[in-house]
Amino acid sequence: MRLLYRDATGAICLTDDLYANIPRYAILSHRWGSDEVTFQDISDGTGRRKSGYRKILFCGKQAQRDGLSHFWVDSCCIDKKNAVELQEAINSMFCWYRDAVKCYVYLEDVSWPTTLHTPPLEKKRKRDDMETSHIAQPTAPPWQEAFSESLWFSRGWTLQELLAPALVQFFSKEGTFLGDKLSLEQLICNVTGIPVGALRDGRLPNFSDDEKYSWMDRRQTTREEDMAYALLGILNVRMRLDYGEGRTAAFNRLRKKTNKLVSDPKIEACLKDLRITDPRLDKKRIEETKGGLLADAYRWVLDNEAFKQWRYSGDGQLLWVKGDPGKGKTMLLCGIINDLSASTNSADPKTGTVLSYFFCQATDSRLNNAVAVLRGLIYMLVDQQPTFISHIRKKYALAGKQLFEDINAWAALTEILRSILKDPSLQSIYLIIDALDECGTTSSQQSADLTRLLRFISQNSNLPRVNWIISSRNLPSIEEGLVKARQKVSLSLELNAKSISEAVAIYICHKVNELAELKGYNNKIRCDVHDYLLSHANDTFLWVALVCQALAETSRLNTLSKLRKFPPELGDLYRRMMAYILESEDATLCKDILAILACLVNLPDDFSDDESLLKIIGLCGSFLTLRQRTIYFVHQSAKDFLLQDTPNNILPSGQQDLHYTIFSRSLQSMSENLRRDIYELHAPGFPIDKVKQPSPDPLAPIRYSCIYWIGHLCDCSHTKVSKDLHDNGLVETFLLENYLYWLEALSLLRSTSSGVLSIIKLEGVLQEHISILANLVRDGRRFIQYYKAVIESYPLQIYASCLIFTPTQSQIQRHFQKQRPRWIITKPVMDDGWSACLTTLEGHSNDWVCLVAWSNDGRLASGSEDKTIKIWDPTTGYCIVTLEGHSGRVCSVAWSNDGRLASGSDDKTIKIWDPTTGHCIATLEGHSGWVGSIAWTNDGRLASGSNDKTVKLWDPTTGYCIATLEGYSNAIDLKSLILPGDIDTISSDYLICLPRAIGPAVSSVLGEKIAIGCFSGRVLLLRFSEDSPIV
Repeated sequence: MRLLYRDATGAICLTDDLYANIPRYAILSHRWGSDEVTFQDISDGTGRRKSGYRKILFCGKQAQRDGLSHFWVDSCCIDKKNAVELQEAINSMFCWYRDAVKCYVYLEDVSWPTTLHTPPLEKKRKRDDMETSHIAQPTAPPWQEAFSESLWFSRGWTLQELLAPALVQFFSKEGTFLGDKLSLEQLICNVTGIPVGALRDGRLPNFSDDEKYSWMDRRQTTREEDMAYALLGILNVRMRLDYGEGRTAAFNRLRKKTNKLVSDPKIEACLKDLRITDPRLDKKRIEETKGGLLADAYRWVLDNEAFKQWRYSGDGQLLWVKGDPGKGKTMLLCGIINDLSASTNSADPKTGTVLSYFFCQATDSRLNNAVAVLRGLIYMLVDQQPTFISHIRKKYALAGKQLFEDINAWAALTEILRSILKDPSLQSIYLIIDALDECGTTSSQQSADLTRLLRFISQNSNLPRVNWIISSRNLPSIEEGLVKARQKVSLSLELNAKSISEAVAIYICHKVNELAELKGYNNKIRCDVHDYLLSHANDTFLWVALVCQALAETSRLNTLSKLRKFPPELGDLYRRMMAYILESEDATLCKDILAILACLVNLPDDFSDDESLLKIIGLCGSFLTLRQRTIYFVHQSAKDFLLQDTPNNILPSGQQDLHYTIFSRSLQSMSENLRRDIYELHAPGFPIDKVKQPSPDPLAPIRYSCIYWIGHLCDCSHTKVSKDLHDNGLVETFLLENYLYWLEALSLLRSTSSGVLSIIKLEGVLQEHISILANLVRDGRRFIQYYKAVIESYPLQIYASCLIFTPTQSQIQRHFQKQRPRWIITKPVMDDGWSACLTTLEGHSNDWVCLVAWSNDGRLASGSEDKTIKIWDPTTGYCIVTLEGHSGRVCSVAWSNDGRLASGSDDKTIKIWDPTTGHCIATLEGHSGWVGSIAWTNDGRLASGSNDKTVKLWDPTTGYCIATLEGYSNAIDLKSLILPGDIDTISSDYLICLPRAIGPAVSSVLGEKIAIGCFSGRVLLLRFSEDSPIV
């Protein structure tokens, strides 16, 4: 490196190249202007005339004041005409900043003259001699707003200049000292989003590569490749520079350096587990099913004003394509995808533009939920840009396939996709979701999944470089869900009737030509079919497709007579199809199939082959279609028609009778098929994650029944099902003979939690019954709740540990005692009845649980030494979400009245979480010791107590510390301020002594329930009678 110094005459000169014995030096950080002093200017002495020379003078004078004779300025100490020197300099620059004695940041857009200089953040506050606490109110310096908005914080190269040096000092354009990195760290943290820990330790030992990449998100560089090159030192990487390769290619090379991306079997396994479908194949299938994509039928949208506004008016745009069923929304999006694909060539990494899409389908269980949408989008992104695997790798290494499938899948996938969307290597990204209104298998799930997706889309629609397209029916719920999405554009197909009409006309010509070739139409028939379709289509693609499908199966001689029987409206067409079914000799079979949709009961044996399945579909008109031996509705509107417009045709006895039929057939089918060790695992210790589904799968015929039989029972007519709920009825007989086998099946189906909810629902139906069945169900509920963690992890432990340690008077114990292992000779002596512990929540690592807290709506949060917070549904024992982000043990958690969660940690921070999404809303930094206690105020502020002997009051919205209470002589525990009641008023009659073996650490009370966190990592739940006070 070369350094600047003043010679004997006072002129600023350059040293020779220095390789060793480099003197102590200061270094300048600044934003480059248009008139900077270059290496050649210093060499020939012409730099004085340039405006940038004053920054060099400033740096030299400040270094002299600090006793340093040498200093370095990037604009003039590197010969940029020498490519070899430029390569070496950029690869070494982080080290040069790190080794500097001081770094001076010259802020040209912050003005604070020396005459006004009062460094408020450097003043020492007078401390009260009294030992009582007082409130210290910090005053914001006058230049703070300009400092926070300085463009210096937006430049890519200044990131390493902020992080690398140990001592960074900030100066106004007049040369006034404003403060250093330490005194301004909280302000810098708020401006940049970089954690205080990173500002304090330039070695960055505790931060992942993904976190380091994220710090570049909001920064820019003049040359696009420099976005990657400016991270070299931060990532401890040396790399050849290749200006002209483009930002994406530069980042890909950088990630290969940091991630060592090679042909890694683990990466291939990750992609395989992530893949639920390949949306590119779905698109191809949809186009083929609908007769091919016609460019002339969608090209109109490319010239549509709403579309052009979305595409060309800037980043962060959301386009909502909305229209009635059958108007061609899906094919329109297929056409848009084709057009966008031309500008997002994934084979050329220099484009830096990526396209990902997903087609929701309500009739396909793989493609009709929010988790599936994110899995599809992420799969396409990673498949196109393998470097994105770095956003998944760490989580996948810990969780495996369960990362994408368990109860926390939504939280994990949203975090992964958001991380990808912020990847600095992206120049732009297009995300397209078709048929958003078809997300969810039931009305309740549809509402929940749709709400989740809309919230996620709205929250991320304003990210730079991210562009969304969604399509759906024109539903008020979707419009309401998009209220918070700014810069959104709506494209209504009904408001573009002329364009749709022309597109349908083009489609009709195409379909008629196909029919003419297939059936041998003469010109008259061709023209008659064309004219009839054109005059009756009502601008509906689906109507045309269904009519042409029927004509394809009609002889040429009957074409015109059958054609005229088709009504013009889509609903009328469905009614015509239904009438045709009712007139057929297979009407009863068809109605049964349409009613139960062929997935709730077993098909007859003579319908087991594809030919028979195709015959069934043919009998049911055009309502159904077959894909991979699974029957689906041809369109969501067909299902809606059957359930809403003609329920009496397919459900003449009403839905309650159908529910009873499914319930009774389910019990019969399960009784015939369930048995012990149905997968032949043999070993009681065989773990669920090693279970492979056998072929053929003995649970396949009863999979649906195992999960949903109680739901159908609850929806039956009370009069019809009452006899089955009596003692010795169908339900009691099934439970006495098959209860453990049913639990084993639920474990193998990964649906134990569904079983918990089901048995609780059944107990509710029987709550007014005083009967043997009611007691049996109550006992069964205690059994599955108490042993849920064991059952879902080791299916065959149901017959081992669960039976061995069950109370002696348990009905499950008595009825199934012959199922216990014969190889256990001496059995432990157990209590007669169930203990007060409802269930044990397991999921934290072996580290102890530090604190538990109830929310107002009955959820439970637990903080652990494993650095995580878990939120539980205490009814099912499900871990709803795991919150990760702290770098130390979680010492305290607290719920706000509006459902937010705050956590304090050994890492000296408080984090505020949105428990619904699992995202950290804010990180509050300011304590110098671990945060052992936190509490919300009624007005939504947050108080925190720390072993730094202070209490801080925070505004969670802004992240600012409102007040600091000082003067305490010990660590602060806020629990003393918020404990309900007085322990002296509690009678010893209600005192429970917890055994030492349990290892209780912390507890929390909600009504008659108490949760106890243990050093073992378990959380115990107990419930007491309502008239017993709890300590």
